Amino acid sequence: MVYRKYSDFLREKFGEKVYKLPVKLDLTCPNRDGTCGVGGCIFCGEEGGSFENNFGSVRDQLLKNKELIKNKYKANKYIAYFQNFTNTYMPFEDFKRVIEESLIDGVVGVSISTRPDYLPKRHLDYLEELNKNYFVTVEIGLQTPNYHSLKKLNRGHGLSEFIDAALKLKKRNLNVCTHIIIGLPWDDDLDILECAKILNVLGIDEVKIHALYILKDTALGKMYERGEIEPISLDDYKKKVILFLRNLKDDIIVERIIGRAPYENSLFCNWNTSWWKIRDDIINVMHENGYAQGCLLYTSDAADE
Repeated sequence: MVYRKYSDFLREKFGEKVYKLPVKLDLTCPNRDGTCGVGGCIFCGEEGGSFENNFGSVRDQLLKNKELIKNKYKANKYIAYFQNFTNTYMPFEDFKRVIEESLIDGVVGVSISTRPDYLPKRHLDYLEELNKNYFVTVEIGLQTPNYHSLKKLNRGHGLSEFIDAALKLKKRNLNVCTHIIIGLPWDDDLDILECAKILNVLGIDEVKIHALYILKDTALGKMYERGEIEPISLDDYKKKVILFLRNLKDDIIVERIIGRAPYENSLFCNWNTSWWKIRDDIINVMHENGYAQGCLLYTSDAADE
């Protein structure tokens, strides 16, 4: 296997295939309402990072999706995935209520997407306790280690906040998933190498790799329409993903190597190519060249030789 797949990890951990069930809450983000910034990230649309058409209570959303997945795949185990906006950005009692509402029959874990600069202690205390009985993952967006790019993206945080968040979460033994974007117009290969190094030294558990898709009616979309930015080529994206994987420790779980967005909402998405074809092309190139995750790293033993 050229990289450590998330699906394989879950199968090893739980003894069978596990499926993520998305949950969509009526939330916002501290980078939108003035708490730490306004306008939000320039790539983020009004849906807040989730394109699922989920409605109703947390329990109703999960039961509906569970029924669909169970009937289609004969699934038995699930992870409740709180996906959109900043899922720790709510009063503690509300946070606790929605998490507990998600613990329906068959749910073995909870995955919570949030920002690195909004991890209230009381929320983390609760997740640490929950982690004793459920597999708890906190997903935090880094996107890039380049703080000049972070500023251009209007992320509202820098690299230090991400490092601080990762250390806090790891100290509590919570599973940490990091989201990154490969191919930002302002980044180069040194940024990709630095990103892999940072995840390695922090002991990050999982990574989600995204290409830069450009949504309609976003600040990034307006920049694209004015000709101020140009996405990298598909070949360059594949090369950069392979470079990243070859420098990433082989025990870090790779949840995905490219994301996707609905084409009807997008000005640019995945070079009008199916995400699975891009994924398979990357895997094939790595196989053909004998590449594997972490193959460019050296150990102290190898250095001594």
